[in-house]
Amino acid sequence: MTQTIDPVAETDLDAYVDNQLDTVRRIEVARYLSQHPEKAARVMADLQSRDELQLALAAGFVSGSPGTTEAARRLERALARDRMWGGLQRIAAVGILVALGWLAHAGFGPLTVSPVVASTPPPAFVSDAIMAHKTSSVRAAMTSQPQTRNYDPAEIRAATAIVIPTMPERWLVRDVQLFPSNFGPSVEMEIGTDSLGPVSLFAVRPGTFDVVKPKAVRLDNTSAAYFQIGDVAYALVSDAATADLQEAANRLAKTLY
Repeated sequence: MTQTIDPVAETDLDAYVDNQLDTVRRIEVARYLSQHPEKAARVMADLQSRDELQLALAAGFVSGSPGTTEAARRLERALARDRMWGGLQRIAAVGILVALGWLAHAGFGPLTVSPVVASTPPPAFVSDAIMAHKTSSVRAAMTSQPQTRNYDPAEIRAATAIVIPTMPERWLVRDVQLFPSNFGPSVEMEIGTDSLGPVSLFAVRPGTFDVVKPKAVRLDNTSAAYFQIGDVAYALVSDAATADLQEAANRLAKTLY
């Protein structure tokens, strides 16, 4: 990819946290953050504070106690750390107003709020991972499609900018393939395990910079546990139970820190 023409300014970092950049500029800012760990750490902290506040607002405040107001104020102070964040400050202000609204209605008896919060759908790369898993299963049954058992993590990183997690003991890599994606090659590995059966590890650069802890989902009778560290996302796919797969994904994610 070409080098960034416009330098990344503080306003770009603000807009990145507020999700107000177009795809091209987000990629440029993500590249900048990957080269400036101190800036990336600060942005990750602000993203976490933003997500925690948005989660609190989506779930609704359960009571109009002074503790609710204080929690909102603590979140606001976290978002205002060292400098003013325009968009985040507005979100924090809404949180305080909601808390104060509950306090104002406390004298009229308890209010019943039961919003239906839809589950967040998994990222698009999870569907790609499941498709790659099914494709590899077809390949494994074909004698005309030789498998590649030997692989070099350093070579993969140099060619794709994707870091491969360290495999647990008794995990046997049976095949390694590259698949195309919107942001460059992705890596798909077929692995034999002692407790989960055949497992696929899919790694891709999704075009965003984020930190997502492992989450497990069940799609099309297939389990997938996905997570993201920086600008690389991973998905572990198998027919095992989602809880077991998420535990395995947690172990893999820890090897990348």
